[in-house]
Amino acid sequence: MSLNFETNLTNIQQLASNKEKENDDFISYLKSFDGEYIDKQVHLLNEIVSPKIDCTLCGNCCKTLLINVQEIEANNLAAHLEINRAIFDEQFIEKGSNGMMLIKTVPCSFLKDNKCTVYNFRFEGCKEFPAMHLPNFKDRLFTTFMHYNRCPIIYNIIEQLKLVLNFKE
Repeated sequence: MSLNFETNLTNIQQLASNKEKENDDFISYLKSFDGEYIDKQVHLLNEIVSPKIDCTLCGNCCKTLLINVQEIEANNLAAHLEINRAIFDEQFIEKGSNGMMLIKTVPCSFLKDNKCTVYNFRFEGCKEFPAMHLPNFKDRLFTTFMHYNRCPIIYNIIEQLKLVLNFKE
């Protein structure tokens, strides 16, 4: 297994663009494997890759993703910021007609110098990303590959997974 990880976002975006067909083939290849086996491999790779990549050197997820917000999360963060919920919503939340809430701005209002200024109170979507530690990886192939060109952790885990599974395009 190669332990040289690509962390340059410009390179990752170019490589991802060049590998679109390869990744489509890899997605089909992944579907032939048992889900629990794939989860085990992804989790092992996550334990190797994630500690080697400093998210604060990137922050691309916080710069490019809209995050869903739950009521309890908004309440907790508003309390932490010591502002009432109406003001919090006005400043930071976009509400859909169906009641769904999203952060209002991209990049995230709470990102400063590639670091989360409310890290201990961040939203669940922020805590979970890039979700490589979660079960049922095969059920998240669409979203994983949607972020493949955006996140060095995802990019490198997928590239290592290709090696582990002896994928040959």
